[in-house]
Amino acid sequence: MLDDLAVVLFRPKFPENVGSAARACLNMGVNNLILVDPYNLDLDKARPLATAHAKHILEGARIVETLPEALEGFTSVYGTTARTGGWRKGIMSPSTLAGVVDERLRDGGKIAIVFGPEDKGLTNEETSLCSGLMTIPTSREGTSLNLAQAVVVVLYEIFKKSLDAPFTPDGPPQERSTTIQEQEALFSNLQESLLAIDFLKDDNPDYWMLPVRRFFSKINLKRNEFNLLMGVCRQVQWFVRTYGPDKGKK
Repeated sequence: MLDDLAVVLFRPKFPENVGSAARACLNMGVNNLILVDPYNLDLDKARPLATAHAKHILEGARIVETLPEALEGFTSVYGTTARTGGWRKGIMSPSTLAGVVDERLRDGGKIAIVFGPEDKGLTNEETSLCSGLMTIPTSREGTSLNLAQAVVVVLYEIFKKSLDAPFTPDGPPQERSTTIQEQEALFSNLQESLLAIDFLKDDNPDYWMLPVRRFFSKINLKRNEFNLLMGVCRQVQWFVRTYGPDKGKK
């Protein structure tokens, strides 16, 4: 669906930023990059920041002379701004913009997101070509973002909104709970190991194992944890057999 979304860099000053922006596009599923009157564009400087993975986006970027030319054919255009005073009212946050863009794209629209020059951003005249404006909230101590940083923040929100299901990272492999039989085998091994190191007393060890059993009853012991503890028991018993009970206690 993001095939109909384009990132427009208006008069970018540094080729390294163009390369980083291309990589941000790749990361967030956007393949369309348009450069408007780029200053001193040097692909040799931009490529390392794009990396080999985004090289095709960088080298396939459309280069035009004017902003109206870049925006031709788009149904909605949204500009980015760090300035929010004056007539610039109703400015959206990245997440709000993402909702609007997602709705327009699902309706078959073609959307462009315009980022201004690194040193001064978009002028009032340039933002007048936009359907709406968006700003990225920042700390008051540092309101200016690097161009590629701004691109990745905005595209991340749009990418997240475009997903048919919320993104959830893969967790650890699901492990089944241990059975009663496995728990009893573990308790038997633990008892033998604790006796070997003289942690349990020889007289009535079953009684002294009760606190251990109560402890494990509070835990939903998984099979991988069972394997870990059984391995510890084997190592303890091997150590005692190898070095003798006296040395095993040291």
